[in-house]
Amino acid sequence: MEWTAVPFMKKKPTYYYRQRVMLSLLEEFGGRLNNIDFQKYLFLFTETFQKKKSYEFVPFKYGCFSFQSYADRRKLVELGVLKEGDKWEIEDGFTFRMTITSDDRAKIQRFYQEYRTIKGHNLVRTVYTRYPYFALRSEIKDTIMSKRELAQIEATKPVCDTPCLFSLGYEGRSFENYLNALIKNNIRMVIDVRKNPLSRKYGFSKNILSETLAKLDIRYQHCPELGIHSEKRQSLKAQDDYDRLFDEFERTVLTHNTASIQRLFGIFTQFKRIALTCFEADVRMCHRGRVAKALEMLPEWTYNVKHI
Repeated sequence: MEWTAVPFMKKKPTYYYRQRVMLSLLEEFGGRLNNIDFQKYLFLFTETFQKKKSYEFVPFKYGCFSFQSYADRRKLVELGVLKEGDKWEIEDGFTFRMTITSDDRAKIQRFYQEYRTIKGHNLVRTVYTRYPYFALRSEIKDTIMSKRELAQIEATKPVCDTPCLFSLGYEGRSFENYLNALIKNNIRMVIDVRKNPLSRKYGFSKNILSETLAKLDIRYQHCPELGIHSEKRQSLKAQDDYDRLFDEFERTVLTHNTASIQRLFGIFTQFKRIALTCFEADVRMCHRGRVAKALEMLPEWTYNVKHI
């Protein structure tokens, strides 16, 4: 009996819908744009034409910036869809227009007709004028904006300096939504109380999170000794289950880590606005609420606690 060799069939890559929308937008503009222009077009498109945004943005070096879009870009370069280099450029032979809904195609076409002649500094000025918050950290705003416009940008800067302990989880949040919550509350340091700071969700594993926060002038510290082993969470269903686990956490972990709580208090007195972070959106289902409670129980504690 003879055996016939079967050629290896490479699995066709799949793309997230947000990536297909982004690539369709780029395609509408001819398939090639510089970094700054494309970020501005992508931002304006999501802000003006999408109820459920494909991408969210934070104020960064040149205004609005999506870390997720750049993570997607790196993946699309790996897949051979985008060219490597200092521009957003689709490789020859790829088209994505017909992979999105007719409604989104129409929106992209309308957007192109409205914005195709606005480029470079005029495009940046359009974004900064309409959305001054996103120009807060811009390194070029002083050279392209008037004094009055710069004052409008400055007016969006979070100014509250009252000492406050915050807590937040990233469940249900995009990376940029999470970062904006920190920026808008003028939080200066994030304390990660996960035992294992790993996540399949982009942006929330320790290395990427700490590196990105540093770019935004926000400190990061991991406190694994104040975490809970993930296997203890596997059978949690009702609030009573969470409460029993957190009661045990208080009796065991927290009572044996008073030095860590004191160190946290020292960090708080230094930075004044810090945030405890973990996964769960609802603080009642996260042990960070008990860590906050341990701080509140200190005799020297006289400050507010806010769960965001």
